[in-house]
Amino acid sequence: MKLTSLLTTAATTSALVGMITVWDAPLKAINPQLVQASAQEMKDSTGLTAQQKIAKITQHKGQFGGGDELRRYFFGDLEPLGVQPGGAGMVVNLYNKANNVTVAYCATYDVVVAIKQGRVVKFLASEVK
Repeated sequence: MKLTSLLTTAATTSALVGMITVWDAPLKAINPQLVQASAQEMKDSTGLTAQQKIAKITQHKGQFGGGDELRRYFFGDLEPLGVQPGGAGMVVNLYNKANNVTVAYCATYDVVVAIKQGRVVKFLASEVK
């Protein structure tokens, strides 16, 4: 066998292995939109729409453990807007940018005390008692 044909065969084999390796690479690394879609699927492992989650939190408003439900549904999506008197001392107003909802949360009792559409920096005193 000649040296040139041996080198050509080796180069062809190397190119094929390289193409298979690239083809076999995870598509998420190649297409960032798939990573975002995958992250959204993982966030929504409850199978509920955002409106259904908000409805459930509203339904359980004032009940112990409501804060746990809030954290489970909107983990990492809540931005604190401010603190105000209410509940058992002070409540924190948390804004969910994705759904344009503000939630008043009392950490002392782990209770959601108020929910409103939009960005609300301060709830009425009657709403957060």
